[in-house]
Amino acid sequence: MRLCSAAAAFLLASAPSAVAQETVDIGLIRDSDITVVQKLLYPKEARTEIGFHVGVMPFDAYLTTPNAQLSFVRHFSERGAFSVLLGGGYGLKTRVSTQLESPAFGVAPFSYRYLGSALAGVEWSPIYAKLNLNGAKVVHFDVYFPLRGGLTVEQSVIPGGGLAFAPTVSPGIGGRFFLGERSALKVELRDDLLLEYRSLTDSLEFKQNADVTLGLVFLSGKGS
Repeated sequence: MRLCSAAAAFLLASAPSAVAQETVDIGLIRDSDITVVQKLLYPKEARTEIGFHVGVMPFDAYLTTPNAQLSFVRHFSERGAFSVLLGGGYGLKTRVSTQLESPAFGVAPFSYRYLGSALAGVEWSPIYAKLNLNGAKVVHFDVYFPLRGGLTVEQSVIPGGGLAFAPTVSPGIGGRFFLGERSALKVELRDDLLLEYRSLTDSLEFKQNADVTLGLVFLSGKGS
């Protein structure tokens, strides 16, 4: 019995030291050394995307502008893409404009309505994520930032004001919500920054057209 007790005491005393000898000190781990492994169910690299979008420019006090867009995107990596956007629409007078033009006020707002635009540039997609919808469905989506440039055509609301052809820079933010391997819903908010010459006043004017769009896009097969 004494021999067994001595053996048990020896094992208990030596166990912590044995565990300590197996511990390896690797030092501090930097954030850059940690990577998140995530399955990319819907890759975009080397694929072509074509879509149709409808939108509205709701932030003009004098005009509400429904519009439609055609898009072409070529993804050369998961994060980078070349983007082309062709759009058309028409500015409808708001209630504010109608009231100002009524006999009570007799003032016509000096504004220009959107007719169309052609923009091209790049898209940067730094975020790919998943959204759990009440435990019933997982939605894959990405977040992207477009930066495009091109030309916008507008028309004076006042008769005889003519057309304005405005060089345009268009930053924005958007997201793709994948419906499957070949299609996605695309939501985008962009702000077209225009510099347009207005013949009615013989002046160069700066204007913003903020546009909210929703579209359905189709992607080609992988690597095509």
